[in-house]
Amino acid sequence: MTNSVEETATRIWTDVLRPAPGQETATFFALGGQSVSAVRIAARIESELGIELDIRVLFEDPDLEAFRRAVAQAADAAAESRVA
Repeated sequence: MTNSVEETATRIWTDVLRPAPGQETATFFALGGQSVSAVRIAARIESELGIELDIRVLFEDPDLEAFRRAVAQAADAAAESRVA
């Protein structure tokens, strides 16, 4: 499941923040991220993956790789809570 989750997180990040070529490792704020972007990303994560993502994750200024890990961890936690 993680690969699909990470691929979806990457697509959402790219759709919302629109990094230019060469900016693949830029952070949320370096890509112009702001509160509206954070809400859009979190809403799409919830809509497309069924995962509630705390937008504070984005305000910690992650790069794409850190964001993907955070989404994967949230997905794993959600799956564990459904099983328990």
